[in-house]
Amino acid sequence: MKNVLVLGAGLVARPLVQYLLDQPDLEVTIASRTVSKAEALIGGRPRGRALAFDIVKDGDALGALVAQADLAISLLPYIYHVQVAEQCVRYRRHMVTTSYVKEAMQALDGAAREAGVILLNEIGVDPGIDHMSAMRIIDRVHRAGGQIAHFRSYCGGLPAPEANTNPFGYKFSWSPRGVLLAGRNDARYLENGQIVEVPNSRLFATRHTVPVGGVGDLVAYPNRDSLPYRDLYGIPETRTIYRGTLRYPGWCETWQAFVELGLLDLTERDDLAGLTWRQLIAQLIGKPEAKDVRGELATRLGLSRDSAVLDRFEWLGLLSDEPLPDAPTILDALAVPMEARLRYEPGERDMLVLLHDFIAEYPGRTEHITSTMVDFGIPHGDTSMARTVSLPAAIATRLILEGRINLTGVHIPVRPEIYEPVLDELEQMGIRVEEHVAA
Repeated sequence: MKNVLVLGAGLVARPLVQYLLDQPDLEVTIASRTVSKAEALIGGRPRGRALAFDIVKDGDALGALVAQADLAISLLPYIYHVQVAEQCVRYRRHMVTTSYVKEAMQALDGAAREAGVILLNEIGVDPGIDHMSAMRIIDRVHRAGGQIAHFRSYCGGLPAPEANTNPFGYKFSWSPRGVLLAGRNDARYLENGQIVEVPNSRLFATRHTVPVGGVGDLVAYPNRDSLPYRDLYGIPETRTIYRGTLRYPGWCETWQAFVELGLLDLTERDDLAGLTWRQLIAQLIGKPEAKDVRGELATRLGLSRDSAVLDRFEWLGLLSDEPLPDAPTILDALAVPMEARLRYEPGERDMLVLLHDFIAEYPGRTEHITSTMVDFGIPHGDTSMARTVSLPAAIATRLILEGRINLTGVHIPVRPEIYEPVLDELEQMGIRVEEHVAA
């Protein structure tokens, strides 16, 4: 009997825990700051155990928890993954996370190899299924003697069309603050051999329309730095590499306004208490005495007074006399009304859209290859976000413990011994990536 330690019991944990508890040879220990959440995930099943654990307060106990397990899955905020990884290396235990590899994690590669353990990261959906479904195509093209000339990849977690019921076209299926923080990123990509640098001030202005079969037209904006994926995916020959985030139309215009006004500012301030949202917006546009804040805001943003962007500001309460919540920064204050208003109602479905678009070149011919996944949440059950993030990690955990993935060091799922069995099992669960090839 193998023991899996799951650190964290948040929004995406349930499908992972249920999958692991369904395996007859696994015991699962869930360590969570809120032990009642861990107990709810276990649901009284005999091979599950819930523990109260706060990595901030109980960090000294982490090593003992890791030592008792065969593998640790970190569903904690990404800033704690290296702390967990260090204990896994120390006690020669494997580790799985769904988060991006940071420099401090990559620096553990040699120590992990020496300890004989794998630290498998980015095994979720984005990153995760995106890597695996892309690499399956890339490796196939290379085996057939082709090269990848152009590659664009898009992913977005959205409300299903029937649940798209608010002016933003978005509802939170993961951390609201995390979504806001992602809106502060710069971006970089390669387009026809030219590097395109996108500062955060232009992130949401650098957008284009992407048609998705069965869904309609979505809008994409660049996701972080795409250039490292030439090497990670083994396609130094490509002339275009672009990774983008998908949203319904209207999102980008509004978020561009957020950025221009400073609504994503993380500066800690002691002058927010007592302000209303109308007063804050008036301050941000340099018109603290304005009577017609909407009109002044329209002028500041170069929009018409009846713009849909300003309608979204109104709907969110940003032009109201509602007081700001108690928060240290403007970004944290903004997260409160967004979380309250952009939420799923009981029974509503979310939707996960993943799209790859390749141009592959062979001697004398080219291929246009698309790979599309449109997955929906289960009404009154697990969200698509939870399933597509956590099930790849759960499957990989089982494969590692069964010895079917026997790599060591720091890895992401770009090798066939990882991506082939994980994608195959996901397909059996109804999480399918459909490929289409045209000359």
